[in-house]
Amino acid sequence: MSRNNTPLTTLPVFSLSSVQMRTFHVTWLTFFMCFFGWFGLAPLMPTIREDLGLTKAQVGNALIAAVSATIFARLLIGRLCDTWGPRKTYTALLVFSSIPVFLVGLSHSYETFLLFRLAIGVIGASFVITQYHTSMMFAPNIKGTANAVAGGWGNLGGGITNMLMPLIFAGIVGLGYTKSEAWRLAMIVPGTLLLFCAFLYYRYTQDTPAGNFEDLSRTEGVKEKPNTWEVVKDWRVWALTVAYSICFGMEITFDNVAALYFVDNFQLDQKMAGFLAGLFGFMNIFARALGGIFADRMGCRYGLSGKGWLLAAFIAIEGVGLYFFGGSTTIAWAIGTMVIFALFLKMANGATYALTPFINAKNVGMVAGIVGAGGNIGGMLMGFLFKSENITYGQAFQYIGLAAIAAAAIVAFIKFGAREEKKEARLPAVEVA
Repeated sequence: MSRNNTPLTTLPVFSLSSVQMRTFHVTWLTFFMCFFGWFGLAPLMPTIREDLGLTKAQVGNALIAAVSATIFARLLIGRLCDTWGPRKTYTALLVFSSIPVFLVGLSHSYETFLLFRLAIGVIGASFVITQYHTSMMFAPNIKGTANAVAGGWGNLGGGITNMLMPLIFAGIVGLGYTKSEAWRLAMIVPGTLLLFCAFLYYRYTQDTPAGNFEDLSRTEGVKEKPNTWEVVKDWRVWALTVAYSICFGMEITFDNVAALYFVDNFQLDQKMAGFLAGLFGFMNIFARALGGIFADRMGCRYGLSGKGWLLAAFIAIEGVGLYFFGGSTTIAWAIGTMVIFALFLKMANGATYALTPFINAKNVGMVAGIVGAGGNIGGMLMGFLFKSENITYGQAFQYIGLAAIAAAAIVAFIKFGAREEKKEARLPAVEVA
């Protein structure tokens, strides 16, 4: 256990000497690996679609299933973090989620594939634990930055998954297996990664800087009974839920449909389409962190309302970029507009969770769970657009762009609370080592 049993006020990213930083690094790495399980099927969908004979509507239903189960899982996981602790909660989630990832290869019909895709979606709740655990390890002045870096580096897994899974698939085909066999065997890789991360998480992290929940005295006030009604009636929670539905909701939707979009609209092969989809996700290596850093700096100067204004600006620019991306007629224009909307979308993700831990300090897990579930609700609703036979993928992107501009207007008029703003204004500036 670290001698320093208080939250860190800096983010020494190259350090493993403290329990806070060991937990930070294991947390983002685990979230990174979770994307291989959650979205490992997405870049292989052109092959899976052909193998199982899926229609556009059925592909859309699989997309919806991938994100809808996560809605309920995130609500439950948030509460478990508050009561059971993030270490045990994450370990259990990883072990449970590995089962459908290993077994999805048994699918030989649309119905069984859909059920496995639904079960795999539970792993998306890993994000809530990541943000909760990071919030426990860092002080308010650096919390937004730490959350954004952990979330961004974890979300990077979505991009790397899109790049690597087609290569793993191609390697298996090269060994003499058919395409039908190869996509099934490829999913053994993410299943194994999930079990490996379960071991890492249980062995090398702890719930708080002071220790694990079960080892701490109740008199220390580490755990307070969650107050559901206090969270549910707070309008700020729902404002952030709307914000996250349009930024992270779009991110997971794009991770699901990007490869198909590039294959169908620009006649690219599966590997190149996966590479471009991966480029979108790869921007998480810096973009989400930028959102958290900018938000923390705005918080030091203008309080939580300043963070809210910044978040609204990010979402508005995301919406404009999405609208023009949806109207792309050349691959060059599509890539350029994708980079623009991706940058601001990911910064909006970071800015959202630079606000979330400050809304209700006694119920951080529950608030993080509700806001996180908002991202999946957004992804689920967007899925209905992409499954429609009456609109194209490009039109769906444009409709979502307009919705993002409307969401930005809502967030811009929200006041996040004078009490929290005054408290945060007294904190030292952000320092990333």
